Amino acid sequence: MSSAPIFSLCASSDAVTQLLGSHPTRLYPFGQAPQNVAKPYAVWQVIGGNPDNYMSDRPDTDMFSLQIDVYAESGSSASNVGDAIRFAIELDAYTTSYNGDSRDEQTGHYRHSFDVDWIVTR
Repeated sequence: MSSAPIFSLCASSDAVTQLLGSHPTRLYPFGQAPQNVAKPYAVWQVIGGNPDNYMSDRPDTDMFSLQIDVYAESGSSASNVGDAIRFAIELDAYTTSYNGDSRDEQTGHYRHSFDVDWIVTR
């Protein structure tokens, strides 16, 4: 199964790498951000999806729903990173939900969250 090319598109975006760095770009699969990673950073996870099934042939595309969460020291920083990521991927993916902003009570870090749908050719 293919996967959504979120990292490759974001890592090749000047706007994203200005905010999330390069070597490494601080965009990680959910649960894989290093301990004490510099902020801002973002994580993504597959929250749903399905193959594009046909009666007469095997699927040639898969649809992925991704949740993207940005963590930062300020609300504006989290929003700016979210905007840069959306701009980097919006010609290939569709934003389907804005999940709101929040602040972690323990760390004080700000979170900006949104969902996208992505159709990936096999």
